[in-house]
Amino acid sequence: MSVKIRLQRHGKKGKPFYWVVAADARSKRDGKFLEKIGTYNPNTNPATIDLNLESAVQWLHNGAQPTDTARAILSYKGALLKHHLDGGVRKGALTQEQADAKLAAWLDEKANKVDAKKAGLSKADEAAKAKALKAEKEANAKRIAAQAEAAKVEEVAEEAPAVEETVVAEEAPAVEAVAEETVAVEETPEVEAVAEEDPAAEESNEETEA
Repeated sequence: MSVKIRLQRHGKKGKPFYWVVAADARSKRDGKFLEKIGTYNPNTNPATIDLNLESAVQWLHNGAQPTDTARAILSYKGALLKHHLDGGVRKGALTQEQADAKLAAWLDEKANKVDAKKAGLSKADEAAKAKALKAEKEANAKRIAAQAEAAKVEEVAEEAPAVEETVVAEEAPAVEAVAEETVAVEETPEVEAVAEEDPAAEESNEETEA
């Protein structure tokens, strides 16, 4: 029976989550499998991989063939390196202690690279948040300035009619006073003229009667 190490898809639409399994090459992708040896979550950055190293290496020893994606995962977690070092131990090229030391050194180096990548991503995320916060503050400052300017314009617009009404109110009494003076000037001579004419009229009437 030909065995493959491959991914079996799980998770919901748009957010896949994979199991790393050893399965019969003739079975369907998401069908029966012989053993689950790990998980792979590509939705995180970096991707989250959990692998049973000993089980994966044992299947490689038994002749299981990984797919391209599964091979990349096994290489990332050191399964391929351990498989290679175990081959060297079997051939007598190195001792088990030397193989274990090389594997441990490689795993430490890999862990440091992953941590450095996470730190870089964290710094980039913080920088992006700081930039967004700065842009938001600038936008808020501009909005507040625009509101203050609009308020000043409204105040000026409200004060202008009040000034015009005050001017009109001050001019109105002057116009009335002028009108009263004109009436007084026009009425006074007529009254005096009537007063002057009345005695003469009386004298003329007396002479006529005489």
